[in-house]
Amino acid sequence: MLRGGLWDMVIAMALWGVWLPSCFSQTTSPSQDGKIKFRLAGYPRKHNEGRVEVFYNGEWGTICDDDFTLANAHVLCRHLGFLEALSWSHSAKYGPGTGKIWLDNVLCGGSENSIEKCVSRGWGNSDCTHQEDAGVVCKDERLPGFADSNIIEMQVNENRMKNIRLRPLSGAHAGRMPVMEGVIEVKFKEGWGHICNTGWTTKNSRVVCGMMGFPSQRTMGKKPSSLQTVYRIHSVACTGNEAHLSACSMEFSNANSSASCPDGGAAVVSCVPGPLFTQGRARRVKLNPMSQVRLKGGAKTGEGRVEVLNGSEWGTVCDDHWNLQSASVVCRELGFGTAKEALTGARMGQGMGPIYMNEVQCRGDEKSLWDCPHKSITAKDCKHMEDTSVICNTPYMGFEKSIRLTGGRTRLEGRVELLFSTDSRVRNWGLVCGDGWTSREAMVVCRQLGLGHASSGLRETWYWDSSNVTEMVLSGVKCKGDEMTLTDCQHHSVVSCKRAGAQFSAGVICSDTASDLVLNAPLVEQTVYIEDRPLHLLYCAAEENCLAKSAAQADWPYGHRRLLRFSSYIHNIGKADFRPRLGRHSWVWHECHRHYHSMDIFTYYDLLSLNGTKVADGHKASFCLEDTDCHEGVSKHYECANFGEQGITAGCWDLYRHDIDCQWIDITDVKPGNYILQVIINPDFEVAESDFTNNAMRCNCKYDGNRVWLHKCHLGDSFSEEAEKEFEHYPGQLNNKIS
Repeated sequence: MLRGGLWDMVIAMALWGVWLPSCFSQTTSPSQDGKIKFRLAGYPRKHNEGRVEVFYNGEWGTICDDDFTLANAHVLCRHLGFLEALSWSHSAKYGPGTGKIWLDNVLCGGSENSIEKCVSRGWGNSDCTHQEDAGVVCKDERLPGFADSNIIEMQVNENRMKNIRLRPLSGAHAGRMPVMEGVIEVKFKEGWGHICNTGWTTKNSRVVCGMMGFPSQRTMGKKPSSLQTVYRIHSVACTGNEAHLSACSMEFSNANSSASCPDGGAAVVSCVPGPLFTQGRARRVKLNPMSQVRLKGGAKTGEGRVEVLNGSEWGTVCDDHWNLQSASVVCRELGFGTAKEALTGARMGQGMGPIYMNEVQCRGDEKSLWDCPHKSITAKDCKHMEDTSVICNTPYMGFEKSIRLTGGRTRLEGRVELLFSTDSRVRNWGLVCGDGWTSREAMVVCRQLGLGHASSGLRETWYWDSSNVTEMVLSGVKCKGDEMTLTDCQHHSVVSCKRAGAQFSAGVICSDTASDLVLNAPLVEQTVYIEDRPLHLLYCAAEENCLAKSAAQADWPYGHRRLLRFSSYIHNIGKADFRPRLGRHSWVWHECHRHYHSMDIFTYYDLLSLNGTKVADGHKASFCLEDTDCHEGVSKHYECANFGEQGITAGCWDLYRHDIDCQWIDITDVKPGNYILQVIINPDFEVAESDFTNNAMRCNCKYDGNRVWLHKCHLGDSFSEEAEKEFEHYPGQLNNKIS
């Protein structure tokens, strides 16, 4: 700890460019493997503050606060993806870390692009303790294009506890999933050990069950164990609200000791599963429809953007003060365990509509997120780029063992093969028929395999022919997209595949990220109008089938067609760009409009009667998918001019103005009355997205023969089930006054 005059002199000499002896003035040399990472840790904290931890030479460590300055904090915050630092903290404000203290007496100017360029005593050369660990508070603005995660997770001391599992009490239950009851086994560096059950409580069991993916625990009597074992952990005392057992108070025995468990044995728990994970569960189990919280945009079961129901409309939660305790309340409310990660900064994509809650501060034992202390907010407080997300602990089900991908270039792609049982109870691998296969079915396959989102669903896989599996064992698969396994989806009871041969079996390509398109419903409501357009201006539109069938019998070029027109503002709120499935070489040139179609059908426009019958329709080919505008810090990538690439960048939107061809429904033959306007983006699921439930928008529509009014325009998943039923049974407007 170089203090006082000597180090002050060193600082002065460094600032004035004076040569320093190497023992005082090292710039931190690169890691031997070239991989230096940074993270924020500690508790309590927000996502943009915490103890600074550095990953160097394969080990996480901390930075000492000796001579720490705001300039150091600026450099570290940029490492973490933030624009700059607001302040820094000393004396382990966020709790003492573990492991090495990698850096001490760090001296940065503030403009360095890496902490390695700053002066310090060198890697691992420190005389500090972890009571001097430095922390930072970064400005909550992300560097443009910075892709690393905003995560608040439990930092587990791996020297004490690496993993945890349940070993079934009875051999008869060994093969049943999930394992709900068993002896707790804890993984250490030296192997697996047990916990002494002396003083064990239901609060302790609640924490363990939460880690294993279960929302609650059963009360059990003490079960003596005849295990010949070493008890590494004793006197566990949890409050019941911890997200991980390592956060509880406990005593440890040395690795080479053989401490006994007086008057007891190995700790045992019995957990209560959520509705999705009961043994012998029925297909397509739904979560509680009365729940006031849901997860959207996640690739796996138990993860996603947190959305809460307020009245009849869903909205999001702002990430100020978001932590594992609040995230765990969400997870348990949905029938999962505790939270593995509490994510901030819209890691699972930005939501739409209202933001209802901010500064949520749960204890961890609340039944609902709404029961937690929180602030109601205004538009000034938060933006959707601050939406919260969670990754919940879920029970291990072994679903990935009954499905595999073969023939692909990487583990993320290939022909889908299922493990099935024959009449003789022999288990073999078989193929899935590619007829009707879409990206929704691919979503389920990627989820079942734990490979993230779907990038593509393929109906032909002749180029992935690498195995001797030829028998089709599943056909007619139709998924909603939220199922946990492919066999949970609807499918034929008897295999019937129109195109025989392994080359016509289904395949998938999985990805870490996916796009997510949504329509701006208020803009449709604000821009709608009727135009009587002369036929002589509609030749190109007729060529592209943008008019009703009766237009073919019109007296061209005389007369007109009555068009219901509106603007479409299509926002990509996902984490990947939306790209047409076909490359430029396959796009179709339309001479009349003089543009390329990258997708035959990009959007359906339908006018429905109140009983759901279609009375008029339209469609929009993607003649020009491009970035009209983007959020601050996001760059445009797609522009249609000069045969440019088409797509919508994540964080950008494409605007189809009301005054362009085919941006309408031809209502020439429609009688005055009350209707429902429906717009569906990517209707054939041709391009994979993280969420298809928000691709439809619906409005109540009144047409009096001369004018049109829209109201209650909303995305298909933005209302509660009760409010959606009221919308569907809407009796119609009696006048032109929209309340």
